[in-house]
Amino acid sequence: MKYMISLSNRLMQRYLPDPFLFVVLLTFLVFALSLIFTESTPLTIVQYWGEGFWGLLSFSMQMVLVLVTGHVLASSPLFKKGLGALAGLPASPGQAILLVTVVSLVASFINWGFGLVIGALFAKELAKKVDNVDYRLLIASAYSGFMIWHGGLSGSVPLTIATPDHFAQDMIGVIPTSETIFAPYNLAIVFALFIAIPLANRLMMPGKSDTVTVDRSLLDDGRDLQAASLELEAMTPSDRLENSRMVSLLVGVLGLVFLGYYFATNGFELNLDIVNFLFLFLGILFHGTPKLFLKAVTNAVKGASGIIIQFPFYAGLMGIMVSSGLATVMSEAFVSFSNEVTFPLFVFLSAGIVNVFVPSGGGQWAVQAPVVLEAAQSLGVPAAKAAMAVAWGDAWTNMIQPFWALPALAIAGLKAKDIMGFCVMILVVSGVVISLGFLLM
Repeated sequence: MKYMISLSNRLMQRYLPDPFLFVVLLTFLVFALSLIFTESTPLTIVQYWGEGFWGLLSFSMQMVLVLVTGHVLASSPLFKKGLGALAGLPASPGQAILLVTVVSLVASFINWGFGLVIGALFAKELAKKVDNVDYRLLIASAYSGFMIWHGGLSGSVPLTIATPDHFAQDMIGVIPTSETIFAPYNLAIVFALFIAIPLANRLMMPGKSDTVTVDRSLLDDGRDLQAASLELEAMTPSDRLENSRMVSLLVGVLGLVFLGYYFATNGFELNLDIVNFLFLFLGILFHGTPKLFLKAVTNAVKGASGIIIQFPFYAGLMGIMVSSGLATVMSEAFVSFSNEVTFPLFVFLSAGIVNVFVPSGGGQWAVQAPVVLEAAQSLGVPAAKAAMAVAWGDAWTNMIQPFWALPALAIAGLKAKDIMGFCVMILVVSGVVISLGFLLM
């Protein structure tokens, strides 16, 4: 086990390129595959790429806000104190690895955006409190909790088919979450992963000589924030507004009132916009003054460059996959040799492969649904189970897809190759668990 982990880390450190180069290389690969397996010409592929390039602008902004608002909230004195208190519970590196994994799993089951941010922020606090814990594994453990998101309360596939007037309603109707998220087989997979992933992370702890720690002085993002206020006697009227606690209180309360209304009318239904809204207005309140809040935003924005520049390239990549029909070709190849027993497994595997090129749950479902649902009907496999096989495949290969790791990496100050060696092992462990879940239940 130790040898495999060491080998995986060495290979990733040596051969995994920067996430920007990774998406560029993926683009070249998909270009070639589209030429080989579809009827697309080089010019039409370029057209698909260019037309899709800006297709994720809204989502990109949401992801930037996930990172920025999470950073801002984490750098506030009150939030840092709370996370710090929780981070004081583990008495050893092993306990820290287990705790951050469980916290990330729980948060990701509730909402994927919430899990991405909270896991990474909590990992940083643990690194400040626990001696001799491997920082790479700590962040990888925080990210590994994201594995569970599509089987949880914010899973885009099960929520889509539970919504009236979804695009596949004429074929499968509206499927309630009792048949997807809360189905026995899905809960069994979730439960098994809640055991397997923390244990796997704990077993991956390197020996003392191989442990990579972090300089704790580099983790204090908000160390200069409280010094940003001016002396009272030197303030102009505009300075007084910028340093007014009343302004932050009023706008913060305004945001909380809306949140109260939202939850009263919609129940505890989280989505990315609501998570960002919550983080934003809590950050305003917890920093106390507009000046301190804006100083925290300035510090947080520095880590968003990867998201801003890479997500358009992924959108172009998705444009090729969808418009050329390559994603459909991949799905049909797996479905063609399935039977009623193996069908969910092969759908899961095909979704995992497609997800490397189309890292969007909703987008991937739109691509694979026509093929998967038609085949499920012909084989007598419940549509709900087929849909969840796509959902879990989408979540599975996120462990080796830098696209989703970017916010956590930006918060942690690490590169993708620093954690991907550990994530590959989680990919293997979770793949076995999920595959058995679909074969045996």
